[in-house]
Amino acid sequence: MRIGVDGSKIPHEADDSGVAILERAHALGMEGVYFRTILDITPTLDRGLLADVRACADDLGLYLQMGLAKVNPFAAAEAPHVRRLGDGDYTRGMIKMIEAAHEAAGVTDLWVACANYQKGLPGYHVYDRFRTDAPWADQLVAIEKFLRLLAPVARDHGVHMNIETHEEITSFEVVRLVEAVGPDVLGVTFDTANVVVRGEDPVAAARRVAPYTRATHLRDFLLGEQDGMFGRVFAPIGQGSLDWDAIVGTLHAGNPDLPLTIENAGPSLHLPIGLDDPAWLALHPDYTEEEGAAIRKMGADYQERVDRGEAIPLSDFRAVPYDGERFIRESADALRASLARLGLAAGVAAG
Repeated sequence: MRIGVDGSKIPHEADDSGVAILERAHALGMEGVYFRTILDITPTLDRGLLADVRACADDLGLYLQMGLAKVNPFAAAEAPHVRRLGDGDYTRGMIKMIEAAHEAAGVTDLWVACANYQKGLPGYHVYDRFRTDAPWADQLVAIEKFLRLLAPVARDHGVHMNIETHEEITSFEVVRLVEAVGPDVLGVTFDTANVVVRGEDPVAAARRVAPYTRATHLRDFLLGEQDGMFGRVFAPIGQGSLDWDAIVGTLHAGNPDLPLTIENAGPSLHLPIGLDDPAWLALHPDYTEEEGAAIRKMGADYQERVDRGEAIPLSDFRAVPYDGERFIRESADALRASLARLGLAAGVAAG
């Protein structure tokens, strides 16, 4: 299991090339890069540039994964660049991205997600799950239909579209999509810090997704109240509430060659989790009290550490200036320590 970094989150200049980002990751001691979307490398799908990125990754001994875009037709309007790639056809734009990633860069694992985080909206409305114009059940139906449209192209190219456990969707729903459309073309990008926002214990979620997980977005979190609302705040791996030995061990059992990709993020964002809100619970039919209790315990354990003077209050933690490079280095150190405790040797990551 090799340790890498999200290509969109690693500190670099806005106009850096894909090759420059790979070189930056290598200089930080990373063993791979997961570009969130192929368009981060080349908005025009320049095959020469993609081939250069593949060659650089190979020369540096880095794993290479890439991404596509959202697979929710209700969110397609938020990605007009994909529609432009397809000359007005969003589906064709996605197909061109699949073809370019595989044929020019040799990438077989491609990130997709089901919605955007709606920055600036209040409360639960940051999640598309809570839209009333497009009920979440209708969105899931549309997502499955769209994935079925893309499946033959993915199958022809031998690639997997790996659905992220993003903030709007549960791991239960992701697994159902994978099994409905087919694990030969769909996989999972497991984000360890997002599932808690949907009322899931991350260790239990890891068990659910492990058989299908082909990519990761790894970061830790702390839980607590801010402005009267219980929620999640990001933290470097090993500095939050997650049991990394349990998670890494579970993921390794499902895929020993799984790349471990750090997705660094600042601590300022506090996202709500409505475990005691009937309106929130009504939109989480898979929620269990057992996993809710695990979340409450993580929050209570953190507060006990604060009370004992072993940790700083959540408001103070959120005020700590964010340093992306430090987040990556400290997270990588924590992952290496976990792998060492588990006795897991580095594997050859899928790419």
